[in-house]
Amino acid sequence: MKVRAIGLQDFRNVAGARLEFEGRLQFLVGANGQGKTNLLEAVGFITALRSFRSNDQSSLVRHGEREGAIACDIEHETEGASNLRVNFKPGTKEAWLDGTKVTRLAEVIGRFPTVVFSSQDQQLVRGSPGDRRRWLDLTLSATDREYLKALQAYHRALADRNALLKRSGSDAELEAFERVMADQGMVLIERRREALAELAIGLTERYAMIADHAETAGFAYAPQVAAPDGAALLAKFAGGRARDRILKSTGSGPHRDDFDFLLHEKPAKEFASEGQQRALVLSLRLAQAAWFRSRSKIEPVLLADDVLGELDPSRRERFWSAIPADSQVIATGTVPPDAALGEWQVFQVANGLFAPATPPPPVASR
Repeated sequence: MKVRAIGLQDFRNVAGARLEFEGRLQFLVGANGQGKTNLLEAVGFITALRSFRSNDQSSLVRHGEREGAIACDIEHETEGASNLRVNFKPGTKEAWLDGTKVTRLAEVIGRFPTVVFSSQDQQLVRGSPGDRRRWLDLTLSATDREYLKALQAYHRALADRNALLKRSGSDAELEAFERVMADQGMVLIERRREALAELAIGLTERYAMIADHAETAGFAYAPQVAAPDGAALLAKFAGGRARDRILKSTGSGPHRDDFDFLLHEKPAKEFASEGQQRALVLSLRLAQAAWFRSRSKIEPVLLADDVLGELDPSRRERFWSAIPADSQVIATGTVPPDAALGEWQVFQVANGLFAPATPPPPVASR
């Protein structure tokens, strides 16, 4: 897949912009805080119709405006030339695919895969469980419609149970939602377990390529229950009612699951060095891209947000060698890209404005 053009209207600090992309390598250069990451965020939005930076959709709309929009022209392996437009404002969003309004947004999720490499990715290793769950949910939702349906149904029932807890609902009322949560929750647990086992294989392979070490990498998944059916999960919900009534919130369930990154079968957040953690999350994103590719037969667009400068020269070279030769890469940085990595289309970014960089004058021959 290739993004051939993107237009933004009242998105973050961008009042209006349209960028036409040529070739497979694009680079956004400029000082920090000018809008480079905002452009990557807009491209990444087309995968899950959600920001990879924030759960707060209202923060995407430019200050003082009521609504924002993203429009992408896409060259797609199975759908040919496509145009996706998304309008959003606090609380709502609408999408049009090739001029036709999308009646169910779930029909679009995952059709246009992107993978983001961010300097904040190390928080996946050492940050909160919520960050890791969000990454896993977005990854699986983009490739597994049944997972997405189960996730949506689970969270609807969870929201209803929490509302009942706040108004002191009866045990019978709570149980009605707990049954839905148990049924859908076991789908989430089993799919997460299967996905992490598969992703661990790709993670190890790509870590060996980037770090140049044959160290086993993987995950330690910690679901709320390990039973193969929903009975144990249903019992867990029932057993937590007294505590949940006090806290007015559901304290256990798949929405509280976590997993650890492993290196040498030890938790990476405790035993891995800074460099090992950085190589680990880069390997994770490459494994994620391979996961998308194997399931959808679509080559995801890779979005590299100011990460290449953090790598030493040897690891940077190994990172680029791990990227498929036909992948589109849209990258950002504060200095121009290394020309040795390929022929880049460069855009200068300042105050939410994007302009093609002027190529240097040719060197006179002697």
